[in-house]
Amino acid sequence: MKINFKKLILIILGTIIVGSIFAIFTMNNSSYKDLVKPINIKEIVFPIVWVILYILMSISIYIISEEKYGDKTKSYIIYIVQLVMNSLWTLFFFGLKWYGFSAFWIFLLIVAVLIMIYDFLKINKVAGLLQIPYVLWLFFALYLNISIAVLN
Repeated sequence: MKINFKKLILIILGTIIVGSIFAIFTMNNSSYKDLVKPINIKEIVFPIVWVILYILMSISIYIISEEKYGDKTKSYIIYIVQLVMNSLWTLFFFGLKWYGFSAFWIFLLIVAVLIMIYDFLKINKVAGLLQIPYVLWLFFALYLNISIAVLN
C-alpha cells in the first residue's frame, strides 16, 4: 500500500486539533494539582500519551479511508463522535470540574471506542487493533476519574 503522507498528516493534525480543542482553554488550570489523586503521575506523561494515541487514531482512520471496502460513512461518523466525546471530557473535567459526570462520560466514551474498534476490525484488522492502547488508557483514565470524584 502506497502511503499518501499529505492525507495522513492532515488527518493527524485534524485529530490532534479536535481532540485538544478544550485542553487549550483549560491548560492553566492549577486546581488539578490540588486534587487528591489515587496515584501521582508526572504531568508530562499525559500530553505524551495523548499525542501517541491521537497518532494511532489517525493512522487507523487513514487505513479505513484507504480501504476499497464499501461505504465507510458509518466508520467516519463513529470516529468523529468518539473524538468529539474525547475532547468534551476535558471541558467537563478540567473546565467545569464535573468529576462525577466526567467519569460517566469516560464510560460512554469507552463504549463509543469499543464500537469503533468493532467497526474498524470488520474493515481492516490492523485499524481496529491500533485502538487497543486507546481503550486501555481510557480504562485507566476512568479509574483515575472515579478515584478523583470519590476523593474530592
